[in-house]
Amino acid sequence: MYSFETKIRVRYAETDQMSFVYYGVYAQYYEVGRVELLRSMGLSYKEIEEMGYSLPVVNMNINYKKPAFYDDELTIRTTVKELPSAKITFDYETFNDAGDLLNIGEVILVFVDKKTGKPCLAPEVIMNKFKDNIK
Repeated sequence: MYSFETKIRVRYAETDQMSFVYYGVYAQYYEVGRVELLRSMGLSYKEIEEMGYSLPVVNMNINYKKPAFYDDELTIRTTVKELPSAKITFDYETFNDAGDLLNIGEVILVFVDKKTGKPCLAPEVIMNKFKDNIK
């Protein structure tokens, strides 16, 4: 298991008429968490794409517990629990600055060979990064 935490400050434009963070914004917050987790392991989305792979989302689930509000500082804890195969699963927990759990989520992405457009196994270089970090 490997986890990484990212801080995000809620911007006014991300809130709805009820003054809550709009539910769809969490997909973007999760993406930030995912990108930063990979970066913390020495990988970047850009490098993965330059290797000839894309990582489309195939499933996303969020369970909302409490709302976040404008100017809250949120912590997105992103976790990978197992080595990727043709897919990779990221788990998320979002906390406010008081430490309250706001939501939990899961996003599943699949490795796609950009030349063929077909799903494929994670490349060895990526597998090695995860093997070095997942304990």
